[in-house]
Amino acid sequence: MKKNPGMMFWEVLKSFFKKPATIKYPAEKFDMPDKYRGKLKFYPEKCIGCKMCMRDCPTGAITINKIGEKEFEAEIDLGKCIYCGQCVDSCIKKALEITQDVELAQFDRNKLKVTFSAQNKESPEK
Repeated sequence: MKKNPGMMFWEVLKSFFKKPATIKYPAEKFDMPDKYRGKLKFYPEKCIGCKMCMRDCPTGAITINKIGEKEFEAEIDLGKCIYCGQCVDSCIKKALEITQDVELAQFDRNKLKVTFSAQNKESPEK
């Protein structure tokens, strides 16, 4: 291949007018693809306590606890979750949902354990 310094000049000049390939995260938020599997969300009012999500979870990240008459809470360990969505697929009442929330980083591993219940939609530590 023959080297032409003039070709390089045009490539450099074109790059000044191109849209940047990166964004200024976290100052600018980005949109995730439609089917992206992020943080789980639990709807306690829909849960019937069948625990199919617990049985199907390959990492044991979900625990369903009965807290009252027909009231359940879910403890989800986001540190164990592999975001496969098996729990969402197995829930017949659609009490679990995958969100597009990707900002899960924590310095303390215990903050990745989230409790969803009817009293508090999400535990205060997360």
